[in-house]
Amino acid sequence: MNRDNFKETYYNKPLITERADPYVYLHSDGYYYFTASVPAYDKIILRKAKELKGLAAAEEQVIWNKHESGLMSYHIWAPELHYIDGNWYIYFAAGEKEDIWRIRPYVLTCKEADPATGSWEELGPMQSTDEDEFSFRSFSLDATVFENNGRNYYVWAEKVGVGKMISNLYIAELETPWKLKTVQVLLTTPDYSWERVGYWVDEGPAVLKRDNRIFLTFSSSATGECYCVGMLYADTASDLLDPISWRKLNQPVLTSDREKGVFGPGHNSFTKSEDGTKDIMVFHARQYDEIIGDSLRDPGRHAMLLEVKWDDRNMPVFSLENKINP
Repeated sequence: MNRDNFKETYYNKPLITERADPYVYLHSDGYYYFTASVPAYDKIILRKAKELKGLAAAEEQVIWNKHESGLMSYHIWAPELHYIDGNWYIYFAAGEKEDIWRIRPYVLTCKEADPATGSWEELGPMQSTDEDEFSFRSFSLDATVFENNGRNYYVWAEKVGVGKMISNLYIAELETPWKLKTVQVLLTTPDYSWERVGYWVDEGPAVLKRDNRIFLTFSSSATGECYCVGMLYADTASDLLDPISWRKLNQPVLTSDREKGVFGPGHNSFTKSEDGTKDIMVFHARQYDEIIGDSLRDPGRHAMLLEVKWDDRNMPVFSLENKINP
């Protein structure tokens, strides 16, 4: 099934079309802010709305454009919007026109109240701690930030290896929103067969907190039908920089469903319902399985929503049966 003859179902109807790696942030002003990768990989956009479904029709603002050459001039990927200590920050990955696969993490900041209309300043590459000689020396992307017990943490994907490259997830504490305080710690590497289809990949981390646990989802394998979501979790009172604190599920928590017409679900974020009672997963997926040509240039990854349910062990359940339609 390709993009010319796919069947739209209740389960694969998009919230926003052609927006991959979707990130939604619910701010204290009552607005939902949306950003994502655009198919041309050449800019960073923002939308805002008072309701989640309102993001579909919200006006899209271009708040930053790629450089013509040098740093931040190619492959503008997976922006995330965060509000830290009274300022806005956008974390994203980018390559260079002269070396398009030299993907590294970068940071923008805005000091004005409305990030959709305010001015944005480039802070340049994300900085590693002075004692760490290894952070961000290779293909690094998909950074997210979260707070726990008064500390801010930075989680990202980075490729390692000689010959066959492997994408792992790492964590470090932040000293400032643009600099690490601690050396990087390995969180997960592709251990299972479902993380090794096409490529060995763990990427796209996202954090969900409930009671005394932190759940960290991530996406695995190549970006086609095999793309899926895995999960780690830890106690909030534990040392999050100690890998022993984290437990990894041996099966993915969200996968493609041919009957429902959902292919390659992944690279998600989390937000809350308008009344604050429900956890919402924002993810991208395709409506077809056959990708013609370069999968990176296929624009058919769309932003979608589903409600996160909770089982009797207080573990999250990610099911397409709980899909939310616009």
